[in-house]
Amino acid sequence: MPKEIPDHHDAELVFRVYEMRREEVLRASRDTLNQKFWPKTYQDVAAMLKPDNPMNAAWRQVTTYWEMVYGTVRHGIVHAEYFMESNGEGLFLFAKVHPFLAELRNNTSPFVFRNAEWVATHTATGERVFWVATGRIKAQQAPRV
Repeated sequence: MPKEIPDHHDAELVFRVYEMRREEVLRASRDTLNQKFWPKTYQDVAAMLKPDNPMNAAWRQVTTYWEMVYGTVRHGIVHAEYFMESNGEGLFLFAKVHPFLAELRNNTSPFVFRNAEWVATHTATGERVFWVATGRIKAQQAPRV
């Protein structure tokens, strides 16, 4: 059952998630994907799945981190809108892979990015963050004249 209003437990989880994001390896992995991963085709996404890809460890760490975090929202553990106000970064990665999601799920697991997709489609804040991220990605990838 979704929480109607946030309480101090929600705040504690938000602060804990923030603390975890500051961990050195996770921070470096997030930076790597945020700055260097700009897929234009499914093959660009599939390349990340190969163990010999230099960004594979970052991919595994960041995708599993955000899926765990967003799972707390999807399962009603934390107040969804309150939580998404300060935890939208994972939707930036989700927006990068979203055009290739069907193929990614077909070739890996039907559950990949399930929690990120849920917060992007079932929370008002998550939906806004997702569409802003999608616009930023399109602008970043647009040809420069």
